[in-house]
Amino acid sequence: MDILTLLPFIVLIGAMFLMTRSAKKKQQQAANMRDSMQPGTGVRTIGGMYATVKEVNDDTVLLEAAPGVHLIFGKNAVGAVLSDEEYNRIVHGDDDVSDDSATVVPDDASSLTAGSDDASADDRVDLGKKDAADETEAKDGKADGKADGQGDAK
Repeated sequence: MDILTLLPFIVLIGAMFLMTRSAKKKQQQAANMRDSMQPGTGVRTIGGMYATVKEVNDDTVLLEAAPGVHLIFGKNAVGAVLSDEEYNRIVHGDDDVSDDSATVVPDDASSLTAGSDDASADDRVDLGKKDAADETEAKDGKADGKADGQGDAK
């Protein structure tokens, strides 16, 4: 047999070996992370729930999601063990960094309009489909339809 005919098989076997080795390494890291859980540690489950570890057993973990709410999960359901700073930042909203120059997002769109509040109606842009004549007809109760059957051509 020629070495060139065996080369694709050798490359395929080598790639499979590297992929399984990488997967085993990730599984080992996840197992070490789960074994490092201790009572009082903050965790995130694979479902996205944040909780505090209360008790660690062989295959299960007792988590406290809220004061007085205890849940039993399998160790495999723990997606990440969080540091105390990260857990407090996510769950309690504790931010150690306070930046005075942070961007302020307004609650409404009033700050996005140009001009002041006492600007005349002519300065504002109306983004509605009705024009002033249609609004007057709507107030008079005539907006159900045009008498002559013609619409406004613009």
